[in-house]
Amino acid sequence: MNLKQLIYVTILCSYLTTVALGARIAHGDTAWKPVPGHIATQWAALVSPANALPEYPRPQMVRRNWQSLNGLWDIGLTDKSNVIPPAAFNTKILVPYCYESSLSGVAKPADPDHRLWYRRSFTVPKAWHGQHVILHFGAVNWDTVVLVNGKTVGTHRGGYTAFSFDITGNLISGLNELSVGAWNPVVTDVPNAQVVGKQRLHPGGIFYTSASGIWQTVWLEPVPAAHIENIKITPDIDAGVLRATVTIAGSVSGVVTLTADDGGSKIGSVSGPVGTDLTLNVPHAHLWSPSDPHLYGLNVTFSRHGKRLDSVDSYFAMRKISLGTDDSGHKKIFLNNKFVFEVGALDQGYWPDGIYTAPTDVALRYDIEMAKNFGFNLLRKHAKVEPDRWYYWTDKLGMLVWQDMPQEFGDSKIPPSEENNQQFLTEWGAEINELYNHPSIIVWTTFNEGWGQHDTAAIVAFTKQLDRSRLVNNASGWNDMNVGDLKDTHAYPGPWCDIPSGDRASVNGEFGGIGLAVPGHMWDSHSWGYQGVQTGSGPMTAKYQQLLKNGWGLMTSRADSALVYTQLTDVEEESNGLMTYDRAIVKPDIKIVAAANRGVFPALPPAVEPASAAKK
Repeated sequence: MNLKQLIYVTILCSYLTTVALGARIAHGDTAWKPVPGHIATQWAALVSPANALPEYPRPQMVRRNWQSLNGLWDIGLTDKSNVIPPAAFNTKILVPYCYESSLSGVAKPADPDHRLWYRRSFTVPKAWHGQHVILHFGAVNWDTVVLVNGKTVGTHRGGYTAFSFDITGNLISGLNELSVGAWNPVVTDVPNAQVVGKQRLHPGGIFYTSASGIWQTVWLEPVPAAHIENIKITPDIDAGVLRATVTIAGSVSGVVTLTADDGGSKIGSVSGPVGTDLTLNVPHAHLWSPSDPHLYGLNVTFSRHGKRLDSVDSYFAMRKISLGTDDSGHKKIFLNNKFVFEVGALDQGYWPDGIYTAPTDVALRYDIEMAKNFGFNLLRKHAKVEPDRWYYWTDKLGMLVWQDMPQEFGDSKIPPSEENNQQFLTEWGAEINELYNHPSIIVWTTFNEGWGQHDTAAIVAFTKQLDRSRLVNNASGWNDMNVGDLKDTHAYPGPWCDIPSGDRASVNGEFGGIGLAVPGHMWDSHSWGYQGVQTGSGPMTAKYQQLLKNGWGLMTSRADSALVYTQLTDVEEESNGLMTYDRAIVKPDIKIVAAANRGVFPALPPAVEPASAAKK
């Protein structure tokens, strides 16, 4: 073996060792590793700077050419008001895991008096020459400023939705420097509170660790000067058509073409000038539902003078969500013009190793698969917005979604300012527009339990103006203002609901909360549940079955349309989950739970034992 071969073998062995460990990769003279201290999921060991969420982040608008910027970045601190990066960056952070998370390699509480600064270099592929380069952020919490090669390219406020900048004019040949400043004040108790969800600087009880800075994928994409910027698609199963509006950036002329396929076989195509609404016939539509989540392929092209300038791949489903009237004259939620009793779980989307960010895409999918295994057909996404890929999996696997607006928490005695109201609407509007095309989403929930609730009727009207194809829940629990499509009751242990009246359906948006702490799978030594902390899987299973018996009884006795159990997993100190926080243990008997969720209640065996572990 010559020297060159020896060097090659040494490098190869080093690489294989790195992949096998999945937890320590050298970067310059600084190493990354997850920070110990709490439990972790099985997927944490698979994360490394070489493979940090490498999947294409936007499944409903796919281009082939792109470049992920996930991986190790430099990180430093300045005063919160600074919009200039610091002179020194003292350590490394693994993007896109938030500053407070174990997987970031930092795992420290963010100080609201300081701004986090991220820095990394990148090169633009030669093949992209002559195109515009768009810099995309999935989500950054909360106030963001972005610089390329020392010049500001843009700012953004809001912690839950995507934003992007055309950085073409700021690029240089060779290495480019990208700097991102993020300030997360985690404000919860002043009149002008931010939209913060359930993150807290000092977590405990029903509030959890904050998620500061970058927490979703950062990526580059080349596009032509005139390119497809957005697609808005609305299925109409009654008319047998798909209605679509395509927005083109950098152009006011040209032709847009939609082509739909079913399993690769073309089913139809339609073209029209830029700026016109298009209607695509979908004859004999195969309808989407949780039991049959059928998706169609969709290609969108933009052309001028017969030359194709841009093209993206997407997908859609033919499904309808509406209110209908049952045989007793009560309003109920209808899916595809039929009543389907919705039995779901509260899903807060937290992870012990990634906080807001699932360790891997497989982990992201896993929670949805497990919800289906539990017999649920619904998830209420609570106080959080997920990465686009989460909704892709709910679309593909077949899971109905009620989507919350994350809460703001102001001083209830002081009305929010006009500036604060406008920021709330800006973020809520961005959330609706970003998630509009996902067929799995059927309900928008504007407020939860009175937290930050204001101008409810106007905000419901605003929501309806943005999306007339879905239902709107004006308030999940507590302060119902008699507007929107649903009357939502919270009841612990419950469940309970009002009998529908007028043009609104009744639902139970939260109930249950059976606590069961599992030693070795707890966030820390503290644990609590809405019904106390139980002593074993058998009692928990029996309690769950009885709750669901009561819940299915509400469907007939009180014309209930939906139940949402609290909750899918434990979250930090909360032990109310059907699974432990690390997703390692299914706490009740999953077969009995799944049967109960489907309205079947067999006699319980003398001893109900827990599943040894969640499905791998």
